[in-house]
Amino acid sequence: MKKLLPLMLSLAATPALAASGPFFSLGNSNFIVTLAFIAFVAILLIAKVPAKIGALLDGRAAQIKAELEEAKALREEAKALLASYERKSAEMMAQSEQIVAAAKAEAQSAAAQAKEDLKVSIARRLAAAEERIASAEAGAIREVRERAVDVAVSAASSVLAKQFATEGAQATIDDAIAQVAAKLH
Repeated sequence: MKKLLPLMLSLAATPALAASGPFFSLGNSNFIVTLAFIAFVAILLIAKVPAKIGALLDGRAAQIKAELEEAKALREEAKALLASYERKSAEMMAQSEQIVAAAKAEAQSAAAQAKEDLKVSIARRLAAAEERIASAEAGAIREVRERAVDVAVSAASSVLAKQFATEGAQATIDDAIAQVAAKLH
């Protein structure tokens, strides 16, 4: 059918009967053009030009189809890469948010620990100051007692010395003073 179609079209395209004389004569230019056209179509059919043109067109169609398939594959690969990068980006964002949250929590924990350490340090210094005050107070009390004992011993010794003028009494006074001094110190 494919081979008959060009032949039928060439026969249907008869000349417009503009030439004079019989049609089937070598003097008729229309007949010569028709014979040349039929010969040209026959040469094309013998050389299988329509098949070659069809094969070229089929090859080009196959090449275009392959390029389309490759483009589809590349598009799918690009979509997969895009989805992968978006997923990785979301993961990185989530991870960065976790890092920021952990850093905030750590900073709050460090601030709380610093406050606690400051309270402990203040309490320790306050206790040391109270201890120094108590030590100074105890030292002052001891010094006052020693001074009072010395004054009392001195006063007792002068009173007793006035009351006892004898030497035997002096030894008793000295013993009593030594006992008082020993008990008070």
